Order: sequence, then structure tokens, then C-alpha cells
Amino acid sequence: MITVYLYGKCSTCRAAVAWLEKNNIPYRAKAIRETPPAIEELRAALKIHGGEIRRLFNTSGMDYRALGMKDKLPAMSAADALALLAANGNLVKRPFVSADGIALNGFNPESWARTLLT
Repeated sequence: MITVYLYGKCSTCRAAVAWLEKNNIPYRAKAIRETPPAIEELRAALKIHGGEIRRLFNTSGMDYRALGMKDKLPAMSAADALALLAANGNLVKRPFVSADGIALNGFNPESWARTLLT
């Protein structure tokens, strides 16, 4: 079963949940703000995304801008960036899906279908 980290007021998250339900994919939902993904989950996602740490960040979010992450992120170590994400769910690009060998963040129906329906 996949774990989907969501924010209830996020329309993209609601669309992702509707897609999962339409496709009869069982999932466990977690509130991303209250329970951000663990470092191990983020590390696995980073590996799947080829080490591109920026892909894990909600770059359009208010916290990202308020913390000046656009300028700070390029100089951060992966360990520091992952620790920051694990401590602040607002910084994680959502929805964030975690399962063995699967990492999805953001909602793209075609990408989700390729990953979850095969």
C-alpha cells in the first residue's frame, strides 16, 4: 500500500486522491504539515529522482520563498536539505507518494498511471 502525504486545502492533493479512488488504488493518507515524510522516505525519493533535490521542494510555496530557499538550496548538502524537508512538511512538493521503489511528488495523472497502474 502506498502512503500519500497530503494537505487538505490543496486542490492538487484533492485531485490526486480522486484519481487514486477512481482507479481503485488503496492508499494511506497522512497530513503532510503535521507528519512530514521521514528522512528515509525522502532519501529514497531523492535516489529515484536521480539526486535532484530541488524536485522534492514545493518551490512555489510561501515557506520556500520566506526562507530564501532559491538562493540557499544550491549550496546546501543533501543531508541538510532532507533534514529541512523532514522537519517542515510545507516545504515538500505535494502530494508526496512513498512506497517501496516508488516516489511521486506533485500530481501528474500520466506519470501516476505509468507508475501505479503497471
